[in-house]
Amino acid sequence: MAHNDIRNKYIEFFNKRGHIEIPSSPLVPENDSTSLFTSSGMQPLITYLLGEKHPLGTRLVNSQKCFRAQDIEEIGDNRHTTFFEMLGNWSLGDYFKKEQLPWFLEFLTKELGLPKEKLAVTVFEGNKDVPKDEESVKIWKSLGIPDSRIFYYDVTKNWWSRSGVPENMPPGEPGGPDSEVFFEFTDVKHDSKYGKVCHPNCDCGRFLEIGNSVFMEYQKQKDGSFKNLPQQNVDFGGGLERLVAAQENNSDIFTTGIFTPIVYEIEKVSGKSYKEMENKSAIRVIADHIKAATFLIADGIEPSNKTQGYVVRRLLRRAAVKMHKLREGSRVPSYYSICRQVIGLYKVIYFSDEKISERIASIMDIEMGKFASTLTKGLKILGKMEKPDGKTAFDLYQTYGFPLEITREILIQRGISINDKEFKQEFHKHQEKSRTASHGLFRGGLADQTVETTKLHTATHLLQQALRNALGTHVRQKGSNITSERLRFDFSHQSKLTTEEITKIETVVNDKIKENLQVKMEVIGFDKAIKKGALTVEGVKYPDKVKVYSIGNFSKEVCGGPHVSFTGGLGSFKIIKEEAASTNCRRIYAILSR
Repeated sequence: MAHNDIRNKYIEFFNKRGHIEIPSSPLVPENDSTSLFTSSGMQPLITYLLGEKHPLGTRLVNSQKCFRAQDIEEIGDNRHTTFFEMLGNWSLGDYFKKEQLPWFLEFLTKELGLPKEKLAVTVFEGNKDVPKDEESVKIWKSLGIPDSRIFYYDVTKNWWSRSGVPENMPPGEPGGPDSEVFFEFTDVKHDSKYGKVCHPNCDCGRFLEIGNSVFMEYQKQKDGSFKNLPQQNVDFGGGLERLVAAQENNSDIFTTGIFTPIVYEIEKVSGKSYKEMENKSAIRVIADHIKAATFLIADGIEPSNKTQGYVVRRLLRRAAVKMHKLREGSRVPSYYSICRQVIGLYKVIYFSDEKISERIASIMDIEMGKFASTLTKGLKILGKMEKPDGKTAFDLYQTYGFPLEITREILIQRGISINDKEFKQEFHKHQEKSRTASHGLFRGGLADQTVETTKLHTATHLLQQALRNALGTHVRQKGSNITSERLRFDFSHQSKLTTEEITKIETVVNDKIKENLQVKMEVIGFDKAIKKGALTVEGVKYPDKVKVYSIGNFSKEVCGGPHVSFTGGLGSFKIIKEEAASTNCRRIYAILSR
């Protein structure tokens, strides 16, 4: 069954059970400075999980594009990927465990045809704050899951929040116990180096997690305790790539239909076979990283030395080093054909615009071409060093983009080991310097819904309309990043703003604040919102019904919130910096003061 079929079956299954499909959000979270990337399906829905009413109701379903930068170092085995699609369904204070668990089991066994005897489930064992999940156990047993296939785990395995285990959750963060479903590949033999007994969370590869029902009903408090949210929520996530692997009964994700065209193209470009064990890890890294970079570039993130752009650059450089190794130092190939295979796999749902596809492939080839000479120089430097140490490894990492594990691999072939401690010391020094340059970049965030953040978010609406009044209607929001201390607003415009233009914009915003305009919200159809003149963010897919926020007769935008009720309490608006963000895109930093 193709990945498009599984995705469609999932959406249809929950449509029949009263769920409304919502579009996938961009890979860079809008108005959330706490995260570089959208890494889960629930991330764009955080305000609704906390109690805000969603315009489409209490039952939602979608397939969300996700990227997890923390998984980069994991790539190379048979199941980890940095980019993935998360099939998700949500109950926002509607149904709970007794509906969710039977539905997912039905989808797996009836829609995908998975044998029930190959499934195992896990539940939360309980702790001092949250009781043992006996209710889920009773439900699983009533569905025919025997005791021998039900496993209890602690917070490290069966608790979910964006920040991980409860002790890492900041005040205000929602979370809860979860119940995961695993598929067992019975043809994979257990490797005793991972323990005497195999179990669902064993790392030997016999079990693969294919779905996680999070019962999000708790919120972390300032004193470290937990209290119940105003509503009980279900937040389900199932990795599409993993469901494909289970449905094909194939323990290697990279030989399933969702990756085979990419892997086959890499084999052609590199001249090496994936069947050979020594090539598997490198080909997996290239396939995953090119795929992830393709989706990130499609969402407007180009390779650079800052934030999300740096991650794209890192992905492409790791892929380039792996390809160089496979080709044994021969001329660097074009990555165009590999990128086109990724686009072809997802053309119907994500890459229907041929111009965007060409742009992605072009950006990737240019970046790889620039790195080619740098790669060659770095390898030559490394080859000449008799006793490279951890500091040398870090210099190569910083100057030439060499990941530590690649340096280690090359040196091991020469019988030289790297002192990881020295590398980490140099890396931490670099981090401290970077932190002093970028202090506060990721502090706060719209997700916390503090008064300060809400004010600044409302101010971005006034800012955008003031920019359009001063510069022209070509001005459109390209992105924003809001902390509790300042707002950052990216907008389409070619030239640097003059002092006069900045003054004019500030004056307009402050005048509208002084007028104490009322902020009103209405839920209407998306097409009607556009006809009414509501502004949107280009490139973002919106659901059929949206929230439209109007500030007096001055500003009208499609937005999720939150906002103040009247502008009079915002304070004094001041632009503190204006600069180029990228080609034909400017960036403004601004603050509010009392």
